Amino acid sequence: MTWTDEERKAYMKEYRQDNKDKIKAYNQPYMKAWRAANKEKISAYNKEWNKANKEAVSAWHKAYNQTDLGIKKRRMNNWRFRGVNDVNEELYEYYKNCVKCEACGNSFTESSNKCLDHDHKTGDFRQVLCRGCNNHDSWRVKIISHTDTP
Repeated sequence: MTWTDEERKAYMKEYRQDNKDKIKAYNQPYMKAWRAANKEKISAYNKEWNKANKEAVSAWHKAYNQTDLGIKKRRMNNWRFRGVNDVNEELYEYYKNCVKCEACGNSFTESSNKCLDHDHKTGDFRQVLCRGCNNHDSWRVKIISHTDTP
């Protein structure tokens, strides 16, 4: 049986769609080796492409930073930069679901931002505070006064 070019192209397109995982598994070692051998070439190409498409890259970053994943990654990286130890998904979910300041009990609103408080010497997470408690360390006085009373 002889196929026309259109029939062969249609068959190959269907085959690729049906066997994506198989083809990917087969090509992966070859692509990994090719990328390792052409690292500089790929880097130069990416730099040139980014330079030529600054507006598109900038628009993509702005859009990504507005998504939940972009906000989460930016916030977690900020915590790491500030020295918080063991930044992980669990800590982020705890922070995200916290609705009241753990020191004064005030609800978080748009104007009263949440802060992830941590020990600056050890980097260990302590609690989620409102900006007022975090800036003025008033939570320490409250905790000490609560523990001193019998």
